[in-house]
Amino acid sequence: MLTAHHTQTMNPVKSLKALKHALGDSGYQIQVLNDHDKLGRHLPLFREKIAPFGLFPLKPTQIDIFQVNVGKMCNQVCSHCHVDAGPDRKEIMTQETMQECLDVLRKHKFKTIDLTGGAPEMNNNFRWFIEGIRAIDSEIKIIVRCNLTIILANKNYHDLPEFFKQHRIEVVSSLPFYTASRTDSQRGNGVFEDSIKALQMLNAMGYGQEGSGLTLNLVYNPAGAFLPSGQDGLEKEFKKALKTKYGIHFNSLFCITNIPISRFLDYLLVSGNYGEYMEKLVNAFNPTAASNVMCRNTLSIGWDGFLFDCDFNQMLDLKVLGRSQHLREFDMSELTNRKISINQHCYGCTAGAGSSCGGEVA
Repeated sequence: MLTAHHTQTMNPVKSLKALKHALGDSGYQIQVLNDHDKLGRHLPLFREKIAPFGLFPLKPTQIDIFQVNVGKMCNQVCSHCHVDAGPDRKEIMTQETMQECLDVLRKHKFKTIDLTGGAPEMNNNFRWFIEGIRAIDSEIKIIVRCNLTIILANKNYHDLPEFFKQHRIEVVSSLPFYTASRTDSQRGNGVFEDSIKALQMLNAMGYGQEGSGLTLNLVYNPAGAFLPSGQDGLEKEFKKALKTKYGIHFNSLFCITNIPISRFLDYLLVSGNYGEYMEKLVNAFNPTAASNVMCRNTLSIGWDGFLFDCDFNQMLDLKVLGRSQHLREFDMSELTNRKISINQHCYGCTAGAGSSCGGEVA
């Protein structure tokens, strides 16, 4: 059986889009998600699964989180990446679109600004954007989803830990496991070593240290076609291993289920695990998780200013339903009362304890 490691080594530096792979097209991904022949079985539609619990149509509870994808460029090409990010991706948010984000933030109150990519730090206006957010609201929580290795990529990024501390950024970083073999198999050779160095640099700035007020959270994604085990137990394992071997401290571990889109969908198809994995997600459906999915309190902003219900919908180009589909047309009332666009990939967020950008939801 082909593993995620083999997928990574077969495609070490190019995105699916650059390879002109069929799955580089979001429309084709949606076709695959609804293709019973590829599944080898018939599975219920997601809307049929949530309807008995009064969740269809799925609607927001409130909009607390303003999540912005500032670009798909990344210094890594990870085998599970739902963004299909990489060095060859040129989709980068312009300063003009960032200004449109700031205009919205000036008019509307959010609890959290969540910056993601790609590697968000590779956007040349990344620091300007954070300074702009802080000028509007000095207390709002700003999250940066940092892949860690970017800190060591070149000298222009070496001061990122200091910049993060200066602006009281909450750092959320992916670390597939606390061993080199499992991390490198998912993210590329040498990633674990660089990640450890970057974590030590963040710790030296006070991140993850008790009483510092500087939050450092890690993200775990399974390395194969299975669901994550209990978040609390894994967090204890990670904390013990990283402290004992490397003297590293962090605050929380978020377990995120791999969503069957983009490169992870490619892995599932190539390895012959697609139908079995989807069946696992359906069988593990949890109505409590479904009622707490992140799209109910989050708005996702694309690099080009278009609006989406979540980061996964963004990668499938499933824009929000209604007239307010771009920052220039931002209508908080309409967005708060919209119907959320759903499809079969949504099973990934509702399986077991559920999954969101902040980990378990049930």
